[in-house]
Amino acid sequence: MTAEITSHEELRALLGAPMPRAAAKERTVLHERDREWLAASPFCLVATAGADGSCDVSPKGDPAGFALVLDERTIAVPERPGNRRADGYRNILDNPHVGLIFLIPGRTDTLRINGRARLVRDAPYFDDMLVQGHRPVLAVEVAVAQIFYHCAKAFLRSELWQPETWQPDALPSRARLIKEVETPAESLADLERYYGPAYAEKLYRG
Repeated sequence: MTAEITSHEELRALLGAPMPRAAAKERTVLHERDREWLAASPFCLVATAGADGSCDVSPKGDPAGFALVLDERTIAVPERPGNRRADGYRNILDNPHVGLIFLIPGRTDTLRINGRARLVRDAPYFDDMLVQGHRPVLAVEVAVAQIFYHCAKAFLRSELWQPETWQPDALPSRARLIKEVETPAESLADLERYYGPAYAEKLYRG
């Protein structure tokens, strides 16, 4: 029989109290080391939730330092041309609370930032976010409410950065997955061409 957890008290009894360092590590202002981390990070995950509670997590990536520090309590994350679904951005318009995890390849700890977001269609700092001559489509400005470093256990358990554990060919190609799962009108050959070498050449052109 499935044993469901239904209360905060039951959860805490099962997990125990957090270690003092973990309970006290939250901050509200960027430290110089946080700025250095953001300058070295080329990738983050942005979690949002809609007004109805439905959730979304979206990956964002660019050359290291793509998340711009505006001041000690504010960062901005650029948006580049994508699939135009805008799931997370529609959530932000309805519910500004966001959570971000910034990764550095090879590092097993991460930087977490929680806060309130707003969407900006243009700002003077967009010129500082140029990549290959292209300004961002928009930016997500995040007012920091919580910032802290997260321990390495998940990355160590998963062996995420251990190349000998990688199996990129465990599943069919991106084109074949789309053809089999989404059944689009395009042929497999057309999809293979689209996701071939030319795909990377269009990253900033839309």
